[in-house]
Amino acid sequence: MTGPRLTFRQWVGWTGFALVFVLVAAVMVWRGDILKAGLNPQVPFQTYVPPPPPDYATPAAWALKDSRTAEAGPAAVFFVHATTYDGGREWNGPIGDRAADAYLNRVVLPNYAGPFARAGALSVPRYRQASLYTRMTLRDDAREARAFAYGDIAAAFETWLAAHPRGPLVLAGVEQGGELLERLVRERIADDAPLRARLVAVYLMDVVVPADGLSRHVPACATRSQTGCVVAWSPVGNDNEGAARRRLRRALVWNERGQLVELNGRPALCVNPVTGSTDPRPVEARHHRGATNATGLEQGARPALIAREVATECRDGLLRHTEPKLESFREQGNWSDRRKARPYNLFYGDIEADVEARLALWTRSRPQA
Repeated sequence: MTGPRLTFRQWVGWTGFALVFVLVAAVMVWRGDILKAGLNPQVPFQTYVPPPPPDYATPAAWALKDSRTAEAGPAAVFFVHATTYDGGREWNGPIGDRAADAYLNRVVLPNYAGPFARAGALSVPRYRQASLYTRMTLRDDAREARAFAYGDIAAAFETWLAAHPRGPLVLAGVEQGGELLERLVRERIADDAPLRARLVAVYLMDVVVPADGLSRHVPACATRSQTGCVVAWSPVGNDNEGAARRRLRRALVWNERGQLVELNGRPALCVNPVTGSTDPRPVEARHHRGATNATGLEQGARPALIAREVATECRDGLLRHTEPKLESFREQGNWSDRRKARPYNLFYGDIEADVEARLALWTRSRPQA
């Protein structure tokens, strides 16, 4: 005895259900690849026509220009922001892209430029940033797009420097911004003795920097009692070994010709922002000065800090750290936003204290500068 046979309508229904199930499952499995493919400009960089360049003599070319808080110190601060432009048709984002500017103002500036606000006048150039897509591939096109962005930063720096001919200088950048800033230090500042004498410190946040690639004139900050040096780190969670391996394997660094090349096993630099030193010993959470989620905070407002939350250690060229358990330090946003600079800063208070200490030291040693 056999069971009832499926009618044609039932057969079509079950077949359609199976096809939908397979399609949904495929989208879930390959969703990242699909979204990533949507950001691919689909044109070789060699034939690509970039957007018009910014004019740094005009206010529109600056996200912030000499912005000062009531507590601002005597330094001039040049800050280069991380990637905020997703991509699509462009390898390099046009100046004034509304979505990119929104992420810059809502997330990047309050979380990463904020720690430098009390040091002095803060300036942040807009630039034809390489798209988020260029951070997801090692293709030559993507490397060229990232290198192309350096021209804007170099031009912005010269305009900014002309407006600040004297006094202490602080340079800072996060992710792509730090990558571009490292090249600026090596190509523009390292061999300029008068400029080096004004340098308080360079902060390269969330950047893989080769430990043997820095100039002897602008060395890594071995202790917090130094000025004219580089504080650089790339953070990875203590338990995330896969991310640590990928970070070093996929890292691109500058060579002598201004090209981005693989790290290829070279040691990476880690200056612990909690201690301001290259000391590799573990640092207990009780020394941590404060994490914050400053996303959405208005310019100039100082966020509340949560101290004694994060233990750190420089290991194998990366800053290994414990993860806070608070809800405000969880990843948020859509697929592309979760691949940009994190919407919080685990070391806001530590950076703020570090630049304050180095600026005070610089000022004491050069009372007439």
